[in-house]
Amino acid sequence: MFKDNLIQLRKYKQLTQEDLAEKVGVTRQAIAKWEAGETMPDLERCRKLAEIFEVSLDDLANYEPIEDGGLGVPPKGKHIFGVVTVGDKGQIVIPAKARKLFSIKAGDQLVVLGDESQGIALLKSDSFLQFADVVRKSIEESRH
Repeated sequence: MFKDNLIQLRKYKQLTQEDLAEKVGVTRQAIAKWEAGETMPDLERCRKLAEIFEVSLDDLANYEPIEDGGLGVPPKGKHIFGVVTVGDKGQIVIPAKARKLFSIKAGDQLVVLGDESQGIALLKSDSFLQFADVVRKSIEESRH
């Protein structure tokens, strides 16, 4: 996983092995060995790589692309939870990892937002309504 993620991220950032070696403070040969799976960088160099690629250390080391989509390592704080299928009544199943990360449980209400150029977003309704209330109050205060 690590070696594949390293190759994918280096190519995505359009860096040569030499470019990356310079940023990390190692030789080009060291990068080549990491990408071939012959050796592994130490923890400090892994941290530096994650910083350069703007991904989490965990994703750099462990991320496995989604089988159907083949998508690469997502940027830090961004997540790719998988592919869902829309049922005949429009229902979807939110992947377990997403439900756990965002504390979504049975019975929770979600707000569905849409942007024709970017897609659909789901937000927990209580958080969204609290935010909307703050915005409403701010607008009212600015009018007085």
